[in-house]
Amino acid sequence: MNFKNETRKIGCTKAAALTIILMTAAVSGCLSSESEDDNSLVIVTYDVYALSDDMISTFENRTGIEVEMVKLDDSGSILSYLIQQKGTGANDLAIGLDNTYLQTAIDFDLLSESKTDIQGISSEAYSPYEGKLAIPFDMGHICLNYDSSIVDGVNLSVPTSLWNLTEEEWKGKVAIPSPMSSSPGRGFMLATLDYFEYTTDSYNGFDTWWSSMRDNDVIITPGWSEAYEIHYTGGYGEYMPGYIGDAHITVSYCHSPGVEAWYNGNWTKSASLNLDRASFFQVEYASVVQGGNAENADLFIEYLLSQEVNALMPTQNMMYSVLEGQDLPEEGGYRHHSIVPDQNANITSMAISLNIDAWLDRWNSAMTEGE
Repeated sequence: MNFKNETRKIGCTKAAALTIILMTAAVSGCLSSESEDDNSLVIVTYDVYALSDDMISTFENRTGIEVEMVKLDDSGSILSYLIQQKGTGANDLAIGLDNTYLQTAIDFDLLSESKTDIQGISSEAYSPYEGKLAIPFDMGHICLNYDSSIVDGVNLSVPTSLWNLTEEEWKGKVAIPSPMSSSPGRGFMLATLDYFEYTTDSYNGFDTWWSSMRDNDVIITPGWSEAYEIHYTGGYGEYMPGYIGDAHITVSYCHSPGVEAWYNGNWTKSASLNLDRASFFQVEYASVVQGGNAENADLFIEYLLSQEVNALMPTQNMMYSVLEGQDLPEEGGYRHHSIVPDQNANITSMAISLNIDAWLDRWNSAMTEGE
């Protein structure tokens, strides 16, 4: 999870955004031109918390393989980077593509089948994709979070519909990461497609809602971090440099309040909004990169999916483990303050791959029309 990464100038299309990412994506770490070396493993990822120095060192000590990390911004940046690097053989393993980007990576022939035989992955984790080109390693439900100390029925009403957020009382008080550059933002945008298909008779419900949100001064940010840490009043952002605190609802995860409580002695003022079809089930994957060192990549995937590593995803990566029988911990109110949505949006990975360009264009038009 990019726990994850103001601008309302969103006038670029997806293609233009991809070009910009390819030209300017900042990379930390070293690139190895010898990724085929039996003693090296180049991992392309974002700042996945679970990939800690201790976790990497343990793998290196057990296998004798030297790990090099290429750290990008988020899932979208990983996809763009892999497209840019296709055919170079410089990268071995991608960690962090999610089910909103996976099918595009498959269509571009960027991934190779893993030869791992990992047992014990839950059927839920396999629900968006069940194949060997991508192995689930964490998961979670993307939804709206709100500051319950302000959204209390007195200062602000608790929304019972997404349309409520277009009303005057919510003007300038909603922060949403852009689906052009953020995987949680993309997941939420996809959920709104499904939400309005089933809650309005108008085909234009999606377009009308987003343009109404634009007119209601919605805050669109490049990534999750800006929305949650800089604008949202219900989370830990108030202790972060640059905090503004002008939004009382934002896009995060349905277990984010549980994370807040876990870090804060079983107390949080953040809560998740449980609206049918307004949430999105996200799975993140580890994938062998086409042309890379598949054997070493598989060794790391096995390690990442081992009980000793993956069972710790809730506390090490702030996401659900994908292993059967695992759940969020009860300690610190983690599980108590987390919800599982009654009904997530129902959009397949294949539908996303086939339609994402058109959907992003519709979103972009709704957000820029008349500017």
